[in-house]
Amino acid sequence: MSTPSRWRALTHHHLFWPVAVLVLLLLVNVPFTPDFFAIKMTGGHLYGSLVSIVLFGSPLILVAVGMTLVIATGGIDLSVGAVVAITGALACSYISDQSDQSALAGVLLAMGLGLLAAVVCGLWNGFLVARMGIQPIIATLIIMVAGRGVAQLITDGQIITINSEPYKLIGGGYWLTLPFSIFVVAVVVAVTVALTRRTALGLLVESVGGNAEASRLVGIRSRRIKIMVYVFCALCAGIAGLMISSNTSAADGNNAGLWIELDAILAVVIGGTSLLGGRFSIGGTVVGALVIQTLTTTIYTIGVPTQTNLVFKAAVVIVVCLLQSPKFRAKVFGAKFGTKFGPKSGAKDGGTPAEAPSASVAKTEAAPQMEVS
Repeated sequence: MSTPSRWRALTHHHLFWPVAVLVLLLLVNVPFTPDFFAIKMTGGHLYGSLVSIVLFGSPLILVAVGMTLVIATGGIDLSVGAVVAITGALACSYISDQSDQSALAGVLLAMGLGLLAAVVCGLWNGFLVARMGIQPIIATLIIMVAGRGVAQLITDGQIITINSEPYKLIGGGYWLTLPFSIFVVAVVVAVTVALTRRTALGLLVESVGGNAEASRLVGIRSRRIKIMVYVFCALCAGIAGLMISSNTSAADGNNAGLWIELDAILAVVIGGTSLLGGRFSIGGTVVGALVIQTLTTTIYTIGVPTQTNLVFKAAVVIVVCLLQSPKFRAKVFGAKFGTKFGPKSGAKDGGTPAEAPSASVAKTEAAPQMEVS
């Protein structure tokens, strides 16, 4: 393969623009922090800006991975932030009531209670969406609003602080010189990829997102698939809730996971997954979450005023999304640039081809139509 062909294949990959933006954001930090890419070993632990980005971005990656499967079915989950708060509040509340907060059995039970509550929230969301037929944005809005109140009730409106070394390991501990949360994220991502790309599960999720009714007619239990992805999304949010409360050794029912659902949706979109459902990319979501976290780090590094950082963040995200649009690039930079340096639409990216081959069209038109009564 010639060099131009290799470059064309590279630029056509659906992860090209997210990765390019991530690299650009990382390089922007260098003039302000010359040792930005330096990684140091202190006390047997690795420290550095890159390590911090992955560490503080771990909860977002978890939530975004769960959100990816929900969006792939054509849904949305606005309740993940509240689930984060509920999970952390339950775990920390139980640990704070123990005489020995470092007892491993008590910590494991606290984690189990928190994750069980997350699963219940996921089942509730899935029931409303799949069984009751309520629009996902409305169904999950219920827990988004009420869940914060539940978390506040659990903590009595106070910030619960704990002192538990085993619990702190989840989000603030180290293992094999790296933050332990990185290993947790790696396991969740690896399991998700294995289940969705090495089994038929991913195809089933995509088919439900493409056309739930057609999937049901061919024998796919679309309702069960939807319930499953909402439970998985809530479980990922629950693990993120444990991670966040562990990192701070405290549970804040009001602020824990606040607006993380919006960052998760942005990460999924930046990663190339369509909000309309269908094809999805777990790898793209991970890159998208790292883009969001790197952007947050960059905002503080370059000294953007805190009162305007959300506006700056929104502007950058808009630019990223526009750069991913072949139509936008074609209009601004010319048709050749938009076609040459954009990801191809079609089966690989879940898009719809701009032009179908004439032979295929003729074949489709000639094919007999089946009506289902």
